Amino acid sequence: MKKIKKIKIKLNGKIKYTIQDYKLSELLKLNKIPIKKVAIEVNEEIINKKKISKIKLKNNDKIEIVHFIGGG
Repeated sequence: MKKIKKIKIKLNGKIKYTIQDYKLSELLKLNKIPIKKVAIEVNEEIINKKKISKIKLKNNDKIEIVHFIGGG
């Protein structure tokens, strides 16, 4: 049986734990974050939304998700 390795990430300044090789798209889905209404940054690099299903999270990744808010 394969042992599942946990990793530590920082999501919007809060420490979270997840499994190794967890995809960014899965993290967004789990947290019910609408992809069309956010900007995503991983380790200070803005992520192209077309590539989020290919990005695997690594130990100590820093993820910032900014929601767009309309107003006037």
